[in-house]
Amino acid sequence: MFADDVKLYLQIVNVSDTVMLQGALDLIVEWASTWQLLFVSKCNMLTIGHVPFDVKYSVYDTVLPYVTTSRDLVTVIAQDLSPSIHISEVAAKARQRANCILPTNFCVQRHKPANESIYCLRTSNC
Repeated sequence: MFADDVKLYLQIVNVSDTVMLQGALDLIVEWASTWQLLFVSKCNMLTIGHVPFDVKYSVYDTVLPYVTTSRDLVTVIAQDLSPSIHISEVAAKARQRANCILPTNFCVQRHKPANESIYCLRTSNC
């Protein structure tokens, strides 16, 4: 049993908003405890835009770390909403996969049993 991909979004304008966010976190922890689910240590806080208050949020009496990027399924979300980190990660994966194909060993062996040309292609393992 596990809970996955729980996200809270709230625009923080004043101090009461910070209290509301911590209250929502506490309700999720209470719900998870009722259903005997535990949140794993992947919990964090991603702030987008200006932070008006320096507040520490906690889950299970553990202060949540602030991060500059966060992954949501396959998309990387940056603090400044810039797509550059996501694009560079996708490009790196594409290069890695392409490198599995590009160092292919072409052994051109021509066999002419009866005016036919047969070519052999061996690939390296990735």
